[in-house]
Amino acid sequence: MDISVVIPLLNEDESLQELYNWIAKVMQSNRYLYEIIFIDDGSTDNSWSVIEKLSTEHTEVKGIRFQKNYGKSQALDAGFEMALGAVVITMDADLQDNPDEIPELYDLIIKEDFDLISGWKKKRYDNVITKNIPSKLFNAAARKTSGLKLNDFNCGLKAYKNEVIKSVKVSGEMHRYIPVLAKNEGYTKIGEKVVQHQARKYGETKFGMDRFVNGFLDLITISFLSKFGKRPMHIFGLWGTLMFLFGTTSAFYIGAIKLYKVFNGIKTILITDNPWFYIALTSMVIGTSLFLAGFIGELIIKTKSNEKHYTIKEKLNF
Repeated sequence: MDISVVIPLLNEDESLQELYNWIAKVMQSNRYLYEIIFIDDGSTDNSWSVIEKLSTEHTEVKGIRFQKNYGKSQALDAGFEMALGAVVITMDADLQDNPDEIPELYDLIIKEDFDLISGWKKKRYDNVITKNIPSKLFNAAARKTSGLKLNDFNCGLKAYKNEVIKSVKVSGEMHRYIPVLAKNEGYTKIGEKVVQHQARKYGETKFGMDRFVNGFLDLITISFLSKFGKRPMHIFGLWGTLMFLFGTTSAFYIGAIKLYKVFNGIKTILITDNPWFYIALTSMVIGTSLFLAGFIGELIIKTKSNEKHYTIKEKLNF
């Protein structure tokens, strides 16, 4: 199979038929062998009914229905697990991503051997205050933190080699950082392509300003995980050991000074009246806690299971 198109969605029943027609036209004109995987992330409208109808009429249409709304990352993860195409293309279901970009994205992966191509909506039709400006700030922070020179981390239109999406685990709200996750797995040939952004035709956006707050928090998380996620003892153990040694050394020094003054008849204060005693004690406690955090982190990594954080209610054409 040439291409798998993975489309997560939530309450987009008005756009699905038109989106399918557009994708099918592009695929058939280029003679691709393809599949379209719709992942219904707990829609409360008629989205699943539309997907059922499309899957009955067209065998290349496949559907995954979640038990409830789990989020875009979980929807993408489910789609990635099922995707069979040599190239996997993700796009949103709201018609703001242009299927006419598919052939160029496919060629960049197949002919130019990119591992991943991320779309860049250079000209946007979103609200400047609530989406464009926060998006620019978010992308600047993501570039600085990750080292990837991408202009639009959050663009839903991306293309991947199949092996890339099988190697990354997308959970939480990490869908924005799939290029970073891929880089952490050793896929370094990551490119960017300017893509056309369409104005929303139906309904309203499902994302508010809170997604940028969550995005920045996730950025801190993934930055830490990329460096220490597989070796937490290297950070917690190091700082825990240093703080414990500092506290222990300080405590011995305070005790030695006290004994020296007592032995030589020099007037001295109680150890508990010395503020350095409490600094030393606090350092020892914090150091021990950090060391234990690193040790527990190592145990969790070695014993954790790759459990799914979503429940699939129904599948079509798999």
